[in-house]
Amino acid sequence: MKTNRRKFLLGASAAIGTVAAHAQAKPPTAPSSGARPGNPIAVSTYSYWRYRSDSKLRIEACIELAAEMGFDAVEILEVQMHRKDNAYLQSLKRQAFTAGLDLCGMSTHQGFVSPDADKRRENIEKTIASIELAYKLGIPTMRVNTGRWGTSRSFDDLMKNRGIEPTLPGYTEEDAFPWVIESFEKCLPAAEKCGVLLGLENHWGLGLTPEGVLRIVDAVDSPWLQVTMDTGNFLEDPYARLEKIAPKTVFVQAKTYYGGGVWYELDLDYRRIAAILRKHDYRGYVSLEFEGREDPKTAVPKSLAVLRRAFAAS
Repeated sequence: MKTNRRKFLLGASAAIGTVAAHAQAKPPTAPSSGARPGNPIAVSTYSYWRYRSDSKLRIEACIELAAEMGFDAVEILEVQMHRKDNAYLQSLKRQAFTAGLDLCGMSTHQGFVSPDADKRRENIEKTIASIELAYKLGIPTMRVNTGRWGTSRSFDDLMKNRGIEPTLPGYTEEDAFPWVIESFEKCLPAAEKCGVLLGLENHWGLGLTPEGVLRIVDAVDSPWLQVTMDTGNFLEDPYARLEKIAPKTVFVQAKTYYGGGVWYELDLDYRRIAAILRKHDYRGYVSLEFEGREDPKTAVPKSLAVLRRAFAAS
């Protein structure tokens, strides 16, 4: 059954009066200098969808909700887009600007963990196309992944195994790192030309550990490939691992799990995470990725309140 956009927006507006008011009751106190009080808080369009078949809101609806709920910016999940023609892209830019929102990031999917050179080439071309899409939208940074082996039957099975996946027969991860490094190197000219900073996420595949992420970023050794930190993707010992990638972090995705996690959930201390990032002088966007089962019209404003408090300037 299709989500009724009007009902969703009306319901979200009503929820703001009761839930988001808590976030606005005690806004961060601006420094006496007038400096910005903390990190700007964005919301990923994924927060309103979460791959649920009956709730794939269009990007323009997500922008409207983000403005109503009081966010500073929107991060676009590329696979959620139903159109990519230039007229549509420019209409999204206009809508965000007039709503006082930045289009601050885009999340994409690619897979370089493959011995098949043709498959890697296809994913390089796909990534370059995404870079050019971000450029047309005026988006300055783009989340990228290593991809994974594809030996799990499904993403659900991968999550049951806590993100760990067997390699293809006859190959090891040592074989895969050069594939991924070379692939990102081939994407860099487009990133530099378009002014789109790539952020390698601590995700699955070779990005499962901080050591894997940093091995790739350090080997590429370019200011155009840094790190997108996802607070919910280190399932064990998260704070020590987040600390390792914090120095190279250029964008943060912050998970919350109201109503219970779709695949798993973590009890994350965002004041502690904010302190880690502040220690490394991170001043950029923190983008909410709500990944719980609660209705987004109540869970997303609650999540915003948590992030506002945690990332307010100390």
